[in-house]
Amino acid sequence: MAVSPVKSAARVLEVLDHFRLVQTPRALKDICEALDYPQSSTTVLLKSLTQLGYLSYDRSSRLYFPTLRVAALGDWVSHALFGKGQVFELMRDLHSATGETVSIALQNDIYIQYIRVIQSIHPLRFHTEEGSMRPLTLSATGWVLMSACSDKEVERLARRANIATPAIPDRQRLDLTLERVRQARRDGWAYAENIPIPGGATVCALLPVTAQGRAVVIGLGGALERIAPQKENLLALMHESIARSGLSRPPLPDEPRDAS
Repeated sequence: MAVSPVKSAARVLEVLDHFRLVQTPRALKDICEALDYPQSSTTVLLKSLTQLGYLSYDRSSRLYFPTLRVAALGDWVSHALFGKGQVFELMRDLHSATGETVSIALQNDIYIQYIRVIQSIHPLRFHTEEGSMRPLTLSATGWVLMSACSDKEVERLARRANIATPAIPDRQRLDLTLERVRQARRDGWAYAENIPIPGGATVCALLPVTAQGRAVVIGLGGALERIAPQKENLLALMHESIARSGLSRPPLPDEPRDAS
């Protein structure tokens, strides 16, 4: 049976994302097993991507691998969103100093989306997939992103995010979400424990830059037992790193924010 156009498009992206994760040549069988695809339609898909120049195929080893044409697809995006790259240098500085997971996130409708992630090097860590999304209400990162919105817009986003949250216990009270967002708006940063992952904690801050007019949040997360005792130090380190990066420093926790 032919694959529908929408499913076909999704599978193209899933195949390319699979290569991003494994970063090694893969055989047809490997791809089918990893993505739970039928072999017949996957064969057609891989041959099409090869003919279009997005995959290379080695007949002797029967292995596929992305070409530089795939890399070129996204090369321009980082520059369009973040300019000269100070944001990514900032991520690397924080990761080098802490070894914790460092992420950059933007708002995507009612979700936060992790645009870039550097994974933790600690034995006890929580994996955050680059490109993954979760409802704005279920993360300190989401509260900081919504702090750029009006209270009315926050309520609208929170209601829709709750509808999109399958597990009822994970749906957040509107008054609690508003309280969290208002606090993040006052401080320019937020801290959360055991949300969205039990046993985890996150410190995040609003960056003084935008990506195509959207707020940008940098987050640093890891095991609660490591993050909680260092919360203030990590926040100070985050602000110091922002200052060194060449970006304008946001207010520190005890500083008043400019109301203009």
